[in-house]
Amino acid sequence: MADQFDLTVIGSGPGGYVCAIRAAQLGMKVAVVEKMPTFGGTCLNIGCIPSKALLHASELFEEAGHNFSHLGIDIPPPQLNLAQMMTHKDETVAANVNGVSFLFKKNKITPFTGTGSIAGPGKVKVALAGGGEQVIESKHIVIATGSVPATLPGIDIDEERVVTSTGALALDTVPERLLVIGAGVIGLELGSVWARLGSKVTVVEFLDRILPGMDSEVARQFQRILQKQSMEFRLSSKVKSIDKQDDGSLTVRIEPAQGGDMQIIDADVALVAIGRKPYTQGLGLETVGIVLDERGRVPVSPAYGTTAENVYAIGDVIVGPMLAHKAEDEGIAVAEIIAGQHGHVNYGAMPSVVYTNPEIASVGKTEDELKAAGIDYKVGKFPFTANGRAKAQLATQGFVKILADVATDRVLGAHIVGKNASEMIEALTVLMEFSGSAEDLARTTAAHPTLSEAIREAALMCGDGAIHI
Repeated sequence: MADQFDLTVIGSGPGGYVCAIRAAQLGMKVAVVEKMPTFGGTCLNIGCIPSKALLHASELFEEAGHNFSHLGIDIPPPQLNLAQMMTHKDETVAANVNGVSFLFKKNKITPFTGTGSIAGPGKVKVALAGGGEQVIESKHIVIATGSVPATLPGIDIDEERVVTSTGALALDTVPERLLVIGAGVIGLELGSVWARLGSKVTVVEFLDRILPGMDSEVARQFQRILQKQSMEFRLSSKVKSIDKQDDGSLTVRIEPAQGGDMQIIDADVALVAIGRKPYTQGLGLETVGIVLDERGRVPVSPAYGTTAENVYAIGDVIVGPMLAHKAEDEGIAVAEIIAGQHGHVNYGAMPSVVYTNPEIASVGKTEDELKAAGIDYKVGKFPFTANGRAKAQLATQGFVKILADVATDRVLGAHIVGKNASEMIEALTVLMEFSGSAEDLARTTAAHPTLSEAIREAALMCGDGAIHI
């Protein structure tokens, strides 16, 4: 007799585990199938969490080496203990994945370790990690299998010299020369980690700008900031081949994106960071008639239902930005929908962050999008050079930019480049969730002195003008 559940979630990443917990809270008997030995998916194991551990540690290393003396802290030049830094990363990962395991037990969720696939209507087959198979009968199935790194044709990934984000998080030595292929979020975050630890970093990007999809003014100013941090950029360029040399080095051939003369770059490690693609391999979608779209994603309705009855999909396998918190929100929403409630995700107030130093955080529309849509908007912008707390913390790089509708004053988008931008963007996300105006924000009180005062000042710039500029 097969095990029977109200809901079976395939995948335990941020979308999957949150969906399972919410469903259990709503009274369902829940199972989770996870192919990795630990829960949490890419994000907790080999993505968001370990990268933030290394970003934080490398920022402190750089700060100790460059800023302490200005603050009156005289110490010998810091020495890098990369092995201990990696231990900190691993301990951080373990604490998070163990936390998910605890939450599964607390909410009486049944985990299965193995590769899950749909074996037919209401059936999930698990190829168990320890051998053998097990069939789960389930009233509802949620596909939450996430994504994997996209690769380049003809480029052999060995996770030692030619790496994806997975290998870049586990290097045992600092590469003298690091080539980053792709100027998106992952490439810039991991490139900045190794640049701070001593690598000469060169970023190759096919497009003529960094951070595709983000506000173009933000991207331009941020590229200048990174160049001051000794990162080099080859834009409008593509990698044609990577040859591994006997001495351990790499010979990388690049050419202009539109064709032209070939150039050679020597590197010790190459990071392929050209994006991610949905992971749907071996899911058995064909057994219930699910056909992927042209980009390998699972088509879903506004309620996350697929073309197969009682089969749903969330997170990186469906349309939308590949963000952990987007998957979490969808996990909660689909659990509530299955329970007969009205789960909902407001994609118009979905923040995104680049965890470099300084950070970039955005929510809502970019100027580029508003111009393309013909929307009459106004801009309120305030630099951190005019913020007292930023001066005290030697963190004056960047600015806050708020975009508001001219007719209604409703905030349509906001963009922050600066220290702690990832935390400050929440104020603007909440404002937009409630359709707030720039004046609403300008009339709130910001504690003094804080970096968040820059948000209020940017809101004031949408009206009569800021106080401190």
